[in-house]
Amino acid sequence: MAVPPQSAARVEVLRLPAGASERDELAVEEPLEIRIGGRPIAVTMRTPGHDEELALGFLRSEGVRAVTARPTADLAANAIEVEVDGVFDAGRLQRNFYTSSSCGVCGKGALEAVAVEAARVTSDLTVPSDLVSTLPARLRESQPTFAATGGLHATGLFEPDGTAVCVREDVGRHNALDKVVGFAVREGLLPLARKILCVSGRLSFELVQKAAVAGCPIMVAVGAPSTLAVELARDRGVTLCGFVRDGRVNVYSGPERIL
Repeated sequence: MAVPPQSAARVEVLRLPAGASERDELAVEEPLEIRIGGRPIAVTMRTPGHDEELALGFLRSEGVRAVTARPTADLAANAIEVEVDGVFDAGRLQRNFYTSSSCGVCGKGALEAVAVEAARVTSDLTVPSDLVSTLPARLRESQPTFAATGGLHATGLFEPDGTAVCVREDVGRHNALDKVVGFAVREGLLPLARKILCVSGRLSFELVQKAAVAGCPIMVAVGAPSTLAVELARDRGVTLCGFVRDGRVNVYSGPERIL
Protein backbone atom coordinates (compact mmCIF):
# COMPACT_ATOMS: atom_id res chain seq x y z
CA MET A 1 0.00 0.00 0.00
CA ALA A 2 1.51 3.33 -1.10
CA VAL A 3 2.21 6.14 1.37
CA PRO A 4 -0.01 9.19 0.64
CA PRO A 5 2.24 11.91 -0.80
CA GLN A 6 1.43 14.61 1.79
CA SER A 7 1.65 12.46 4.90
CA ALA A 8 5.41 11.78 5.09
CA ALA A 9 8.60 13.70 4.28
CA ARG A 10 12.27 12.72 4.05
CA VAL A 11 14.83 14.27 6.42
CA GLU A 12 18.50 13.71 7.16
CA VAL A 13 19.21 11.68 10.29
CA LEU A 14 22.45 10.72 12.05
CA ARG A 15 22.31 7.10 13.21
CA LEU A 16 24.40 6.26 16.28
CA PRO A 17 26.59 4.51 17.25
CA ALA A 18 27.38 3.77 13.59
CA GLY A 19 27.79 7.49 12.85
CA ALA A 20 26.20 7.24 9.40
CA SER A 21 23.93 9.93 7.95
CA GLU A 22 20.90 8.63 6.09
CA ARG A 23 17.56 9.82 4.76
CA ASP A 24 14.59 8.89 6.93
CA GLU A 25 10.83 9.37 6.57
CA LEU A 26 8.89 11.33 9.20
CA ALA A 27 5.17 11.91 9.58
CA VAL A 28 4.13 15.39 8.45
CA GLU A 29 2.50 17.68 11.01
CA GLU A 30 0.92 20.97 9.92
CA PRO A 31 -1.87 23.24 11.21
CA LEU A 32 -5.37 23.16 9.72
CA GLU A 33 -7.62 26.19 10.11
CA ILE A 34 -11.34 25.42 10.17
CA ARG A 35 -13.68 28.23 9.08
CA ILE A 36 -17.44 28.71 9.23
CA GLY A 37 -18.90 31.53 7.14
CA GLY A 38 -15.36 32.64 6.31
CA ARG A 39 -14.55 33.06 10.01
CA PRO A 40 -11.70 31.06 11.56
CA ILE A 41 -13.14 29.14 14.51
CA ALA A 42 -10.56 26.44 15.28
CA VAL A 43 -7.03 25.33 14.46
CA THR A 44 -5.82 21.78 14.89
CA MET A 45 -2.41 20.22 14.24
CA ARG A 46 -2.78 17.30 11.86
CA THR A 47 -1.21 15.16 9.16
CA PRO A 48 -2.44 16.50 5.78
CA GLY A 49 -4.96 14.38 3.93
CA HIS A 50 -8.73 13.96 4.26
CA ASP A 51 -8.92 17.50 5.66
CA GLU A 52 -12.61 17.90 4.82
CA GLU A 53 -13.40 14.76 6.80
CA LEU A 54 -11.32 16.00 9.72
CA ALA A 55 -13.19 19.31 9.83
CA LEU A 56 -16.60 17.60 9.63
CA GLY A 57 -15.74 15.02 12.28
CA PHE A 58 -14.21 17.56 14.65
CA LEU A 59 -17.25 19.82 14.50
CA ARG A 60 -19.75 16.96 14.84
CA SER A 61 -17.86 15.79 17.94
CA GLU A 62 -18.20 19.30 19.36
CA GLY A 63 -21.96 19.27 18.85
CA VAL A 64 -22.03 21.41 15.69
CA ARG A 65 -24.22 20.16 12.81
CA ALA A 66 -21.55 20.36 10.12
CA VAL A 67 -22.93 19.13 6.80
CA THR A 68 -20.35 19.87 4.07
CA ALA A 69 -16.69 20.93 3.87
CA ARG A 70 -14.63 22.32 0.99
CA PRO A 71 -11.52 24.42 0.25
CA THR A 72 -11.87 28.07 1.26
CA ALA A 73 -12.97 30.71 -1.25
CA ASP A 74 -9.48 32.26 -1.20
CA LEU A 75 -7.93 28.79 -1.68
CA ALA A 76 -5.73 29.35 1.37
CA ALA A 77 -3.34 26.55 2.17
CA ASN A 78 -4.16 24.48 5.26
CA ALA A 79 -7.68 25.91 5.58
CA ILE A 80 -11.14 24.37 5.17
CA GLU A 81 -14.55 26.05 4.96
CA VAL A 82 -17.45 24.20 6.61
CA GLU A 83 -21.17 24.69 6.13
CA VAL A 84 -23.31 24.05 9.20
CA ASP A 85 -27.01 23.41 9.69
CA GLY A 86 -28.42 26.13 11.93
CA VAL A 87 -26.65 28.45 14.34
CA PHE A 88 -23.54 27.61 16.33
CA ASP A 89 -21.76 28.88 19.42
CA ALA A 90 -18.13 29.65 18.52
CA GLY A 91 -17.15 29.54 22.19
CA ARG A 92 -17.95 25.83 22.36
CA LEU A 93 -15.56 24.96 19.57
CA GLN A 94 -12.44 25.03 21.70
CA ARG A 95 -11.07 21.57 22.47
CA ASN A 96 -12.67 20.29 25.68
CA PHE A 97 -9.68 20.55 27.99
CA TYR A 98 -11.50 18.72 30.78
CA THR A 99 -10.45 15.56 28.96
CA SER A 100 -6.90 16.08 30.20
CA SER A 101 -6.05 14.00 33.27
CA SER A 102 -4.32 17.04 34.80
CA CYS A 103 -7.07 19.61 34.36
CA GLY A 104 -8.71 19.14 37.76
CA VAL A 105 -12.31 19.07 36.48
CA CYS A 106 -14.44 16.40 38.10
CA GLY A 107 -15.59 13.34 36.17
CA LYS A 108 -19.25 14.07 36.97
CA GLY A 109 -19.07 17.44 35.18
CA ALA A 110 -17.39 15.87 32.17
CA LEU A 111 -20.01 13.13 31.89
CA GLU A 112 -22.85 15.64 32.11
CA ALA A 113 -21.26 17.76 29.37
CA VAL A 114 -21.06 14.79 26.98
CA ALA A 115 -24.60 13.67 27.78
CA VAL A 116 -25.90 16.95 26.32
CA GLU A 117 -24.68 15.94 22.83
CA ALA A 118 -24.57 12.13 22.97
CA ALA A 119 -27.71 10.06 23.45
CA ARG A 120 -27.23 6.72 25.16
CA VAL A 121 -26.31 4.07 22.58
CA THR A 122 -29.00 1.36 22.47
CA SER A 123 -27.77 -0.82 19.57
CA ASP A 124 -28.35 -4.57 19.86
CA LEU A 125 -25.19 -5.32 17.85
CA THR A 126 -23.21 -8.35 19.07
CA VAL A 127 -19.90 -9.73 17.77
CA PRO A 128 -17.74 -12.76 18.64
CA SER A 129 -14.67 -12.12 20.80
CA ASP A 130 -12.57 -14.00 18.23
CA LEU A 131 -13.46 -11.38 15.64
CA VAL A 132 -12.78 -8.49 18.03
CA SER A 133 -9.30 -9.88 18.70
CA THR A 134 -8.43 -9.65 14.98
CA LEU A 135 -9.35 -5.98 14.48
CA PRO A 136 -6.03 -4.36 15.55
CA ALA A 137 -4.16 -6.54 13.04
CA ARG A 138 -6.67 -5.67 10.32
CA LEU A 139 -6.22 -2.00 11.19
CA ARG A 140 -2.43 -2.33 11.05
CA GLU A 141 -2.66 -3.76 7.51
CA SER A 142 -4.15 -0.44 6.33
CA GLN A 143 -1.51 1.89 7.86
CA PRO A 144 1.03 2.60 5.10
CA THR A 145 2.32 5.84 6.63
CA PHE A 146 2.85 4.21 10.02
CA ALA A 147 4.79 1.45 8.30
CA ALA A 148 7.06 4.07 6.72
CA THR A 149 7.45 6.43 9.68
CA GLY A 150 6.35 4.70 12.90
CA GLY A 151 4.83 8.05 13.87
CA LEU A 152 1.08 7.96 13.22
CA HIS A 153 -2.07 6.85 15.00
CA ALA A 154 -4.98 5.23 13.19
CA THR A 155 -8.71 4.64 13.53
CA GLY A 156 -10.69 2.08 11.57
CA LEU A 157 -14.42 1.71 11.00
CA PHE A 158 -15.44 -1.95 10.63
CA GLU A 159 -18.51 -3.95 9.72
CA PRO A 160 -19.69 -6.63 12.20
CA ASP A 161 -17.98 -9.28 10.03
CA GLY A 162 -14.60 -7.50 10.33
CA THR A 163 -14.61 -5.86 6.90
CA ALA A 164 -12.84 -2.49 6.96
CA VAL A 165 -15.12 0.35 5.82
CA CYS A 166 -12.68 3.21 6.37
CA VAL A 167 -9.20 3.59 7.89
CA ARG A 168 -7.57 6.95 8.53
CA GLU A 169 -4.12 7.86 9.88
CA ASP A 170 -2.97 11.03 11.63
CA VAL A 171 -0.26 12.30 13.94
CA GLY A 172 -3.06 12.98 16.44
CA ARG A 173 -5.17 10.05 17.62
CA HIS A 174 -8.19 12.35 18.07
CA ASN A 175 -7.77 13.58 14.49
CA ALA A 176 -7.68 10.03 13.12
CA LEU A 177 -11.05 9.37 14.75
CA ASP A 178 -12.43 12.73 13.59
CA LYS A 179 -11.49 11.81 10.01
CA VAL A 180 -13.41 8.54 10.28
CA VAL A 181 -16.45 10.32 11.74
CA GLY A 182 -16.20 12.90 8.96
CA PHE A 183 -16.15 10.09 6.41
CA ALA A 184 -19.32 8.72 8.01
CA VAL A 185 -20.95 12.16 7.77
CA ARG A 186 -20.17 12.42 4.05
CA GLU A 187 -21.40 8.88 3.38
CA GLY A 188 -24.61 9.31 5.40
CA LEU A 189 -23.66 6.53 7.86
CA LEU A 190 -24.42 8.28 11.15
CA PRO A 191 -25.37 7.05 13.65
CA LEU A 192 -22.89 4.15 13.57
CA ALA A 193 -25.31 1.77 15.28
CA ARG A 194 -24.15 -1.32 13.30
CA LYS A 195 -20.43 -0.53 13.13
CA ILE A 196 -17.27 -1.05 15.23
CA LEU A 197 -14.49 1.48 15.83
CA CYS A 198 -10.90 0.31 16.38
CA VAL A 199 -8.06 2.63 17.45
CA SER A 200 -4.33 1.96 17.41
CA GLY A 201 -3.43 3.29 20.85
CA ARG A 202 -5.01 3.78 24.24
CA LEU A 203 -8.60 4.81 24.98
CA SER A 204 -8.91 8.31 26.43
CA PHE A 205 -12.09 10.01 27.60
CA GLU A 206 -12.22 12.18 24.46
CA LEU A 207 -12.05 9.22 22.08
CA VAL A 208 -14.97 7.53 23.84
CA GLN A 209 -16.81 10.85 23.74
CA LYS A 210 -16.44 10.99 19.96
CA ALA A 211 -17.63 7.39 19.58
CA ALA A 212 -20.66 8.11 21.75
CA VAL A 213 -21.60 11.24 19.78
CA ALA A 214 -21.30 9.15 16.57
CA GLY A 215 -23.62 6.52 18.08
CA CYS A 216 -21.09 3.67 17.81
CA PRO A 217 -21.85 0.73 20.16
CA ILE A 218 -18.44 -1.00 20.24
CA MET A 219 -14.96 0.52 20.54
CA VAL A 220 -11.77 -1.55 20.41
CA ALA A 221 -8.20 -0.54 21.25
CA VAL A 222 -4.73 -2.03 21.38
CA GLY A 223 -3.97 -0.12 24.58
CA ALA A 224 -5.55 0.59 27.95
CA PRO A 225 -8.53 2.81 28.75
CA SER A 226 -8.50 5.48 31.43
CA THR A 227 -10.90 5.32 34.38
CA LEU A 228 -12.96 8.22 33.05
CA ALA A 229 -13.13 6.63 29.60
CA VAL A 230 -14.64 3.50 31.17
CA GLU A 231 -17.04 5.56 33.27
CA LEU A 232 -18.22 7.46 30.19
CA ALA A 233 -18.59 4.25 28.16
CA ARG A 234 -20.76 2.69 30.88
CA ASP A 235 -22.82 5.88 31.20
CA ARG A 236 -23.45 6.18 27.43
CA GLY A 237 -23.90 2.48 26.65
CA VAL A 238 -20.68 1.94 24.68
CA THR A 239 -18.92 -1.43 24.83
CA LEU A 240 -15.24 -0.80 25.50
CA CYS A 241 -12.56 -3.41 24.68
CA GLY A 242 -8.94 -2.69 25.61
CA PHE A 243 -5.59 -4.50 25.50
CA VAL A 244 -6.84 -6.33 22.39
CA ARG A 245 -3.77 -8.26 21.31
CA ASP A 246 -2.45 -11.81 20.94
CA GLY A 247 -5.97 -13.25 20.99
CA ARG A 248 -6.89 -11.53 24.27
CA VAL A 249 -9.73 -9.05 24.87
CA ASN A 250 -10.42 -7.08 28.06
CA VAL A 251 -14.06 -5.90 28.13
CA TYR A 252 -14.49 -2.89 30.42
CA SER A 253 -18.13 -2.01 29.68
CA GLY A 254 -21.11 -3.49 27.84
CA PRO A 255 -19.96 -7.14 27.93
CA GLU A 256 -23.34 -8.32 26.64
CA ARG A 257 -22.28 -7.28 23.09
CA ILE A 258 -19.21 -9.55 23.07
CA LEU A 259 -20.01 -13.24 22.54
